[in-house]
Amino acid sequence: MNEIISVITASYNSEKTISNTLDSLINQTNKNFEFILIDGNSKDSTLKIVKQYEQAFHQKGINFKWISEQDSGIYAAWNKGLKMVKGEWVSFLGSDDILMPTAIDDYSNLIQNQSSKPIDLIHSKVEVVKNNKVIKVIDGLWSWKIFKNHMNIAHVGALHNMKYFNTYGVFDESYKITGDYELLLRAKDQLKCLYLDKVTAQMAYGGISTTNERKVFLETLRAKRETAQVNALICWFDFYIALFKFKIKNVIN
Repeated sequence: MNEIISVITASYNSEKTISNTLDSLINQTNKNFEFILIDGNSKDSTLKIVKQYEQAFHQKGINFKWISEQDSGIYAAWNKGLKMVKGEWVSFLGSDDILMPTAIDDYSNLIQNQSSKPIDLIHSKVEVVKNNKVIKVIDGLWSWKIFKNHMNIAHVGALHNMKYFNTYGVFDESYKITGDYELLLRAKDQLKCLYLDKVTAQMAYGGISTTNERKVFLETLRAKRETAQVNALICWFDFYIALFKFKIKNVIN
């Protein structure tokens, strides 16, 4: 059976978390998907763990392929993965994130039951986890009015139609943190989204986007200005508001 969904994970020195990610994929209730792992030439035991899981993936009937080589960051890795994709839809999962057990099933059912209307992105609810506790649920609904100002939907686990990449291109590797946001800004108000009202993934708090906030805000400003063509004054105003809120939050916490 041909897989319509492909999952891409980028990893680098992920020995502490990669097993949970791999377990979440092996234990999917629907095994009809493709999994691609792009490793950045890890120096720890990440690759040893990946090799230990190879047979388990094959026994479950999951199409699993991986490579390990030097790259320039997560978006370079994801772009490599996109060249290997065979599915019609692709999801990006961090090496410290997990898919909920029925995620592939839930997405597959939604795809099969959707109308013929073209869809670029299917997004869902995602839980943010810190110390094994859910501290936040990302459950925003996409609208251009909101999205052009800040990313209010979860990218983790979301499904991207491969036709979107054919139309708008792949990830801009000059971005290091917010390239996923910039990618989706390219379609502007023509982005066609579908919302799945279920939690499909858990995202680990403390990743690159939560430990480099100032860089996140600066890259977000750049994407809004250059790609979404938002007024420069508005971009800088939003930047300082976001930075102020972050500092206040840190003081409170």
